[in-house]
Amino acid sequence: MNYFQKEIECMPREEMKKLQNEKLVKAINYTYENSAFYKKRFDEAGIKPGDIKSIEDLRKIPFTTKQDFTDNYPFGLFARPMKDIVRIHASSGTTGKPKVVGYTKHDMEIWSDLIARLVVMAGGSNEDIAQVAFGYGLFTGGFGLHQGLEKVGVTVVPMSSGNTEKQIMLLRDFGATILVATPTYALHIAETIEEMNVPKEEIKLKIGMFGGEGHTEEMRAVLEKKLGIISTENYGLSEVMGPGVAGECIYKKGLHIAEDCFIIEIINPETGEPVPDGELGEVVITTLEKEGIPILRYRTHDISYIISEPCACGRTSRRLAKMQGRTDDMLIIKGVNVFPSQVESVLLGIDHISPYYQLIVSKKGYTDQLEIKVELADDSLLESFGQLEALEKEIQHKLHVVLGLVAKIRLVAPKSIERTTGKAKHVIDNR
Repeated sequence: MNYFQKEIECMPREEMKKLQNEKLVKAINYTYENSAFYKKRFDEAGIKPGDIKSIEDLRKIPFTTKQDFTDNYPFGLFARPMKDIVRIHASSGTTGKPKVVGYTKHDMEIWSDLIARLVVMAGGSNEDIAQVAFGYGLFTGGFGLHQGLEKVGVTVVPMSSGNTEKQIMLLRDFGATILVATPTYALHIAETIEEMNVPKEEIKLKIGMFGGEGHTEEMRAVLEKKLGIISTENYGLSEVMGPGVAGECIYKKGLHIAEDCFIIEIINPETGEPVPDGELGEVVITTLEKEGIPILRYRTHDISYIISEPCACGRTSRRLAKMQGRTDDMLIIKGVNVFPSQVESVLLGIDHISPYYQLIVSKKGYTDQLEIKVELADDSLLESFGQLEALEKEIQHKLHVVLGLVAKIRLVAPKSIERTTGKAKHVIDNR
């Protein structure tokens, strides 16, 4: 099967909206009839399924939040009995109980189909070999990408994350052309390739399919240069399915949304009201095809905006801009909103420093203090106090222009900030 699904991906806008409205009505009825959680929520809010006739009526439905997953752990949000659930995944659960999700056979078919679209969008085909360096297990990334890659006919190397030197050995020996990883881990692989003095011609990579965390255009440029690839980003989260909600095509002008399976709203995170296309806000997702755990108006905390202009690839779907950050990652320092992605964009444009950094926030009396720990690219500056001082001042000035506040800069030795095989920890809040 050809996973460039032209009839869906290039559907005229009015037809797509009609399809979404039809699917939404069915999804609302299904959810009300099968999910005890949503039936109770609708009844408490005085909403009947018949009140939701189109996307415009979605605003009548209360938001679903992370807390709802916590309160209903483990299976309270499931809409099917366990005999119909063929797979269970869960979020990492780093801040408590994981958010548990279940999939029916139908859900698995839809999921693998959407990943297959992403693979083709990024330029992949059955001629490729893909090394998956996402962790396998309850995290949706590993098995999620794996099943879609296989559906396209890509040869999959299910390496999982970690053991970086073995990753590189397999990249050389098996000739992988696609790397699937978090951008942070892909960067670590790239640096280790350089440290091992592996000749560039021995690494056959052409495409990076990165997800699990956002990365800036500056980080993309670093990855593309170091690995010799086209770097594409895909987006999803366990609560609504996993990867496959949206992804970039080879033109990299925003992430095409799988609009036949998801409705995405952008809201003002303070008021909960929708904002116009092109305006920054919080991403809210409603599923249209999920059986195991249908989700209505899920607040993701991710910050982005909608791109509605046509794409050169011919797909007509609306697109999500690269994630600008998360509402729960946003720091408010002396009344100023600061996202780690803003800091990353500035740092990656400065010579002599590596792409590794941490924002350390503390309180002195009643005042917030921001220190930014920045890793040097090599040891050459460590013996020159004058050069270090000049570099600190340059970083401080450039960040002041972007952020509107003065941060303390601490330059640290190469390789002193911990490397990770998963998502990077950029913020340490000691307040």
